[in-house]
Amino acid sequence: MAQTKKRQWILPEDTDTEESGGGVQNRTAAGGAGAEAAVHPALRRLLAGRGVKSQEELEEFLSNRPQLTYDPFLMKDMETAAARILTAAERGELICVYGDYDADGVTSCSLLLTILGKLTERLMYYIPSRFEEGYGLNEEAVRSLWEKGVGLLVTVDCGSVSWKEVELAKELGMDVIVTDHHNINGSRAADCLLVNPKQEQCGYPCKVLCGCGVAFKLAQAIQRLMEKRGDGRLKRSDVTDTLDLVAVATIGDIVPLVGENRSLVKYGLNILNQGKRPGLRALAEGAGLKLGEIGSEQVAYIIVPHLNAAGRMISADKGVELLTDTEKGAEADRRRKESVEFLVENNKERKRVQEKTFGECRQIVTENHPEDLFQVIHAPQAHEGIAGIVAGKIKDVYFRPAIIVTPSGDGFLKGTGRSVEGIDLYALLSSHSDLFQRFGGHSGACGFLMKQDFLPELRRLLNEDVAALTGEEPDLLTERIRIEGVLSPADLTLKFLREADKIAPFGHMNPQPVFALRDVEIRKPYFMGDNRQHVRFQACRDGVTVNCILFQNAADYEEMLREGARADVAGCPGINVWNGVSKIQFVIRDIK
Repeated sequence: MAQTKKRQWILPEDTDTEESGGGVQNRTAAGGAGAEAAVHPALRRLLAGRGVKSQEELEEFLSNRPQLTYDPFLMKDMETAAARILTAAERGELICVYGDYDADGVTSCSLLLTILGKLTERLMYYIPSRFEEGYGLNEEAVRSLWEKGVGLLVTVDCGSVSWKEVELAKELGMDVIVTDHHNINGSRAADCLLVNPKQEQCGYPCKVLCGCGVAFKLAQAIQRLMEKRGDGRLKRSDVTDTLDLVAVATIGDIVPLVGENRSLVKYGLNILNQGKRPGLRALAEGAGLKLGEIGSEQVAYIIVPHLNAAGRMISADKGVELLTDTEKGAEADRRRKESVEFLVENNKERKRVQEKTFGECRQIVTENHPEDLFQVIHAPQAHEGIAGIVAGKIKDVYFRPAIIVTPSGDGFLKGTGRSVEGIDLYALLSSHSDLFQRFGGHSGACGFLMKQDFLPELRRLLNEDVAALTGEEPDLLTERIRIEGVLSPADLTLKFLREADKIAPFGHMNPQPVFALRDVEIRKPYFMGDNRQHVRFQACRDGVTVNCILFQNAADYEEMLREGARADVAGCPGINVWNGVSKIQFVIRDIK
């Protein structure tokens, strides 16, 4: 049996007594800059812990109309790139937008097609196949686009280190503009107009835009150049209306939801909820969402997976076609409905395959590698498109770095990995680079190609690496749950939770807050699911109860969840709306 995941609560240094009720009056921007609003002391402390300390920072963070955004021309090569695109449109050159098959790539591609489509009809796009071509530019695609007559190739969400492919394009007579957000990490950068805030000598203040965010800044630059020239074909509102795509991509690509990204997502979610983009509106409604109630969680767990699933299972083109379809009329509505039905069914199949593969991988761990510190799982039947998701789920279950390897033909294996906080996956793989035909990634995720014969050696070496790391830091493989406040059930009022919602949108570097309820009495535990994997119960203290729910791992806590038992619980409070009735629900992360 695999080792049980260890958890450690990280409590605020000064929470030896609980915050309690009422809130205090402070000048905040909850309803606009400088508005008068009550801010619960737990939330003020929470924001201070996240670096939001001054009154100005507080107002900007909580404002419905944040102002933190930057001039696109601060980005290296931006003005020249925007001017080159306008020249291509004026000359009637065929422009190709070259994207990626994930949600960031699909939305980036859709955004530029939407903007450039207002300037020229000589426009096309290309997204490589995950299975046949892989990520980024490839020489075969470059030659194919040249044969189609492409004069200007504009990448989105890829291309920064594709110097070979860029040189080929230039030799064939194409100009190339790369827009991207990935790390260059000392690799050889493409020798062309390169718009990437992470490149050297780029002074753009926000280095953590997603690919679609960079594409949006390019669209801003194009519009401003046109406005400066007296050309009114592209209005500022045309660019602003693409922020719905930026919001989806920024949330989906798990970039930090702070600074300019927070501003872009706040405005983007507002536009998304207005349903301005017919295809995105159709997808949201087809996936069971209600306009006006879509937040970062619905985007992350419903909209993004539907867009990603197309590229994971078949082709990302369906996503681009849907997001760029703005025609009106019954025929267009029917077409969009069919596209949404395709994406919904495709996502259902993705989930079915994913859950089956996850179960098989857990069985492999239990039967073959229960004590491994680094899970390297050979899953011959796994669908390559969902290997990364399954690796992430394995990582979460065991709190161990995990790699899923699948056959790639001719005696080779493809590997996709995910890592836990504190273990740099890219650094570990780099130390064994002689085992790989190619590899890449970053500290949290990786991908590689290797000969099948090297698999046992890779598993042995990676386990030795993690053993050495844990020898230096014994708690390295202990999941740390950061508690941002200690409350009592009486604090969890609808007023408090609606106030806490102002901290949204939640995501990377601005996670949904985890609070602790201490010394509560467990009442009415009710286990659910085919394997009793979920449980509902009440947490009671001082005569006040709050409804709690724990998903997936109820068996880990069955001994503690007895009627009348006392425990500390950690989780995320929220408002559950059912049939128009709002009820408070505490979603459990851990119990002790």
